[in-house]
Amino acid sequence: MKYSEFHQFFRKFLSECPEEELDPARSYVFLSDLHMGNGGSRDDLVRHRALMENSLAKWYLEQNYILVLNGDIEDSNKFPLHSIRSAWKDLLEIFGEFAKRGNLRKIVGNHDYELLVERNYPWKLYEGLVFKFGSRKIFAFHGHQASNLYVAFDFLSRFLIRWFLRPLHIRNITVSRDSRRRFRTEKRIYRAALDSGIVAIAGHTHRPLFESMSKFDHLKLLLENLLSVYVNAPEEKKEELERQILLYRREMEELARVKEKKRKTQSLYGDGPFLLPCLFNSGSATSKNGFNALEIRNGIISLVYWTEGRDNRPYILEESRESGTVDGRFFRYTLQSDALEAVFTRLELLGDFPSGADEPGE
Repeated sequence: MKYSEFHQFFRKFLSECPEEELDPARSYVFLSDLHMGNGGSRDDLVRHRALMENSLAKWYLEQNYILVLNGDIEDSNKFPLHSIRSAWKDLLEIFGEFAKRGNLRKIVGNHDYELLVERNYPWKLYEGLVFKFGSRKIFAFHGHQASNLYVAFDFLSRFLIRWFLRPLHIRNITVSRDSRRRFRTEKRIYRAALDSGIVAIAGHTHRPLFESMSKFDHLKLLLENLLSVYVNAPEEKKEELERQILLYRREMEELARVKEKKRKTQSLYGDGPFLLPCLFNSGSATSKNGFNALEIRNGIISLVYWTEGRDNRPYILEESRESGTVDGRFFRYTLQSDALEAVFTRLELLGDFPSGADEPGE
């Protein structure tokens, strides 16, 4: 698929999704890719059952957050819906408590897309949702819309899923385990958001992104800044700077040694002289140690990390700006933060919003 085709589709998709004001007095949390299953060995969320239920019920619900579930929540692509409901009664009840307060926004992804045609589903469903920040826009959608199949056949998607894919047990194609397709998906969304002058919040690829940067990108930037400071630093400060430089170096080397070169180190640079903060991704809830989420509170957008038990990894301790705990057992770390005003200012001053032309080879 040429980028120009996706760009045309994206603008139409954006214009058709409902809008609501981002209330500056309210707090928002964005989660995606829970992949709730049947509670068995193939259910990737089981390992984080207590962590997910307690963080939602005792942190976000009690603090009156608006919960935005950004796709692939119930994995009805792999499991019958009745088995998911049976295995996750408590978590679904927590979703229901958010809904009773008017604080639930539920967006579908490719693994729960068929919920759009599910009879008597209890909550309103969206394919995408635009949050208006003054005259600016934050567009939350799952991200599978960047696939070739979806763009070409989106008018048939509901029919195919309801009457063809599910009865024949054909799985929707996923990008989370395919590094090339994951990177291609992220780059398409990045370019489309940049061309549209908006901020996009996606999921789907299972890779947390903050201001269009992966963890590797962020570490690289930190390391380059530290090296620049080190050159002219007074001798009494160089020992601490060396410690930080070695810490980030080790973390980058660890990321570069990912099994089978899955390219988690690949960045989104290449679309111009600047990497602009138009793409955020909440990651997934199926990773080994915990889950990521995006929060918006008091005009600040943050990437946070939840884990069961205190995390003693040097990188987390070095980077976390603040932490919180639920029952002394579940820990929340704020990894990165920025003011939305600053995010949009950088977009507006540094982005030229190109016309959506194709790059060579597309």
